[in-house]
Amino acid sequence: MTVHTPPPEGGRIVEEPMAEALSKRYLAYALSTITNRALPDVRDGFKPVHRRILYAMHQMRLNPQAAARKCAKVVGEVMGGYHPHGDASIYEALVRLAQDFAQRYPLVDGQGNFGNIDGDSAAAMRYTECKLTPAAVLLLDGIDQDAVDFRATYDDQDEEPVVLPAGFPNLLANGSSGIAVGMATSIPPHNVGELIDACQTILERPDVTTEELVQIVPGPDFPTGGVSVEGHASILDAYETGRGGVRLRARWETEDLGRGVWRIIVTEMPYQVQKSRLIEALADLIENKKAPLLGDVRDESAEDIRLVLEPKSRTVEPEVLMESLFKLSDLEVRFPINMNVLDATGTPRVMGLKDCLKAFLDHRREVLNRRSQWRIARVEKRLHLLEGLRIVFLNLDEVIRIVREEEQPKAVLIARFGLSEPQADYILDTRLRQLARIEEMAIENEFKALSEELAQLKALTSSEGKQWKAIGKELEAVRKALVSPRRTTIGEAVDASNFAPMEAFIPREAITVILSERGWIRAAKGKVDDPSELKFKEGDSLGFLVPAYTTDKLLVGASDGRIFTIGADKLASGRGHGEPLRLMIDLDEKAEIINVVAHEPGAKLLVASKAGYGFVAPENELLAQKRGGKQVLNGEMLAMWRVTGDHVATIGENIKALIFPIAELPEMGRGKGVKLQNYKQGGLADVAIFNAETGPEWADGGGRRRNWPDWKDWLGKRAGAGRQGPRGMRKFR
Repeated sequence: MTVHTPPPEGGRIVEEPMAEALSKRYLAYALSTITNRALPDVRDGFKPVHRRILYAMHQMRLNPQAAARKCAKVVGEVMGGYHPHGDASIYEALVRLAQDFAQRYPLVDGQGNFGNIDGDSAAAMRYTECKLTPAAVLLLDGIDQDAVDFRATYDDQDEEPVVLPAGFPNLLANGSSGIAVGMATSIPPHNVGELIDACQTILERPDVTTEELVQIVPGPDFPTGGVSVEGHASILDAYETGRGGVRLRARWETEDLGRGVWRIIVTEMPYQVQKSRLIEALADLIENKKAPLLGDVRDESAEDIRLVLEPKSRTVEPEVLMESLFKLSDLEVRFPINMNVLDATGTPRVMGLKDCLKAFLDHRREVLNRRSQWRIARVEKRLHLLEGLRIVFLNLDEVIRIVREEEQPKAVLIARFGLSEPQADYILDTRLRQLARIEEMAIENEFKALSEELAQLKALTSSEGKQWKAIGKELEAVRKALVSPRRTTIGEAVDASNFAPMEAFIPREAITVILSERGWIRAAKGKVDDPSELKFKEGDSLGFLVPAYTTDKLLVGASDGRIFTIGADKLASGRGHGEPLRLMIDLDEKAEIINVVAHEPGAKLLVASKAGYGFVAPENELLAQKRGGKQVLNGEMLAMWRVTGDHVATIGENIKALIFPIAELPEMGRGKGVKLQNYKQGGLADVAIFNAETGPEWADGGGRRRNWPDWKDWLGKRAGAGRQGPRGMRKFR
């Protein structure tokens, strides 16, 4: 065998435990995802990709007054200069910034197909064009005036801003969402006018409470409108802790068609709900009989949303119909609130409403101070040059003589008048026409104006009170530029308990529930006279045939001891083979169906296990609201029969039978029960309920029914061993 020895040159081998190496690298990846991809900065509300898109467009001078450029050009600039990732992800982020149904205040003015609320995607980037909106300009205002820090781009060829100046609280105004490693963020959009009013309140009273701020910002303001039905206490808790949620409903109205006929018109959708998918979901509810009050749904939308919902019956109240649809569909959604952001130091933190606004205000103060210092430096530089020009006008003839006659006029000017080198250069670069009398007056006026501005700037940078006052004036100007009425109204959920239950509007019709051996269930109208005519899938056959009504609840007993509840109105029609029962309930794969009965209020069921234990259970306590049903019997269920008699007959696997009064069984809601019959070996084979007047029956091996006239010979006490049953008896059915 040849041993290959690696060459000494090229790379080094580091011996490190696998667990330690993986943890270090995964931690580095996690931190990169959190800080550079998924979480927004609390100061400007942006993730890096959005910040880079806006800065690149600013560098391309795509301001609102300029002509729009192809999105492909913008995406190329961003990808090549700032964001070394796929063009599809960059274009997707750009498109979202332009969608008025996704952004409360769009930052990109898109021209072309940028998608719609139906979920249709935007056109390819080679077709669409874009430029900045006035709102984006406010976020970038001051970026060329040293207002924020810059850092090197990924290839060290250029610089990009660490954060934008952010003229308004964009984090809360447009919201944000993202998933990192081990943490996520979900911030709903808000009304910028309310946010600025809250900022002004914080400036006036720094000790203001979140409860007082919620009076100003009562809740999120989504771009698609809708009605927020989250309680005030929940909103307050979410804004206080930074975690919570808000329930958002579609806005609807009732359209009267006359003669008692009406229909529902949905005019606003919940945030991030695609209209086309909602219509499909509502149509599926109708087809699967899961929305018994809804008759039809259609989309009549043009530029405005108009979703028409037709009731199945005019006797249904509109509020009842909508309350049922709110529970069954995305006409009501819950938007999570998780205000997990990066603070000014780049540390992930969950911040409340007040903390976010204070972080924004602190950022604006830093921007104000940096812009002021930038302006001070330029004003002082200009004043310094103007002082040189003033000296020229006082000694104009001498300056002209020096310039004309001296070989080194710059040095002579510096020595003669005590000028600095920049002043001397500026004087020598000045044109003769600027030495006119009128220019002297302009220079004096400029010198006076700049001196006053310099004094004001220095006073501003030295006074914290003046800084906050200036920030307040800036925010008021931004408020006037972006003010818009609230779109999402704050409402309260209707108390559905005051309405008649949905079941009251389901027409009562006779049906026959058909459940096959393989678990396919359907409902045939009326009574099935001849079960042999029923058709099933190949290899399948009839399992259970239960007469019922459409208003009934079906109780389905399974061998794992659970009892499930199914509405008879939700069953598929009897024309086909039905649908699998396991799609309607969470039935374990190994469990088998023991029996199906139509629920009768006040009735009772006898449940028994293979181990020979059982009890009587009131049906009213067995109804389940969840797909998982109710765990009623502890053990493997053998039988579930309605109590229609006064005696119980049992037969064990040892062929011994026992009869005792049903009154000896306890009434329980759940549990193991008591012993029905005692066995040395084996367990319970079958159980039956009968009246003493009519007597029991049993089935022989050929399936023939036989009477049991001498059944009293087997009468005894519960939990007895019993005696050998009649010849041929193995089961009662």
